[in-house]
Amino acid sequence: MQAVGTRNRWIWSARILFLLPVSLLFFFFFIYPFFFTVFTSFTSWRGIGSMEFNGVKNYAKLITDPTFQKALGNNIIWALSQGLIQVPLACLVAMILVRKPFGWRGLRTIYYLPNVISTVALAMVWVAIYNVDGPLNAILASLFGMEKHNWLGNPDTALFSVIFQTVIYIGYFMIVLLASAMNIPRSLYEAAEIDGASTLAQEINITLPMLRGTLITTMTLAMAYGMRHFEATFLMTGGGPAYATTTMGIDLYLKMDALRYSEASTSGVFLIIMGTLVITLLRKLFGSSDPMSEMAQ
Repeated sequence: MQAVGTRNRWIWSARILFLLPVSLLFFFFFIYPFFFTVFTSFTSWRGIGSMEFNGVKNYAKLITDPTFQKALGNNIIWALSQGLIQVPLACLVAMILVRKPFGWRGLRTIYYLPNVISTVALAMVWVAIYNVDGPLNAILASLFGMEKHNWLGNPDTALFSVIFQTVIYIGYFMIVLLASAMNIPRSLYEAAEIDGASTLAQEINITLPMLRGTLITTMTLAMAYGMRHFEATFLMTGGGPAYATTTMGIDLYLKMDALRYSEASTSGVFLIIMGTLVITLLRKLFGSSDPMSEMAQ
């Protein structure tokens, strides 16, 4: 018994030893910053000097701030566009490539290529494309006779333009869905063919149900990305014109840049809450994400 007890202590000591580095990193780079952000959101602080507790004044000010209201609406649009446009497009391409048409490996690489290119480089390319004297206006003028348009400088088209250049980069989610689709047993398709099911019927009744779990996961990731979006919009428009493309991330950055740290912390807490709500609502809406377990039942 003593030997067993000594062995168990060694096992637990080894577990703690291996978990300690990760636990310390998690504490110092997530737990501590999170609670510090929550604490400073209830204070008046400019990043230097002493903090003064002011209760929920920052939250009341944030909720009534027109800029933040605009940013929140833009983030909701971002989340919906990522989840309801980008993911379905990625799923459609994955369903085509999984049948391995001619050149499917090359197409897979081409679709994924933008995901390995710097966001800064892609943003600068699109700024040039959307330029008044850029190729987009030149093509539209030659094909449809349209006048030149300032796509990123017009509040009516700026948000759509920035979202479009992100939504079409479906490579990451396409790879995830393609990998999942390749694991679907071919016997299911063979049985469907024997029963006379068309290709479209096979995709609707076999592929999509079997991809349900992966679709929920990718949609959750896409919408969470939409809620925290920052890089491309900041590089292309800086949140303008007239705050038309401002997101909560950009609003937080601008407040920090102006040394309004306590207000920025309040925006950060609200951003965390919104991201958590999106994930929770998706889980409640779609329920279980494991179609294999449902089939087994």
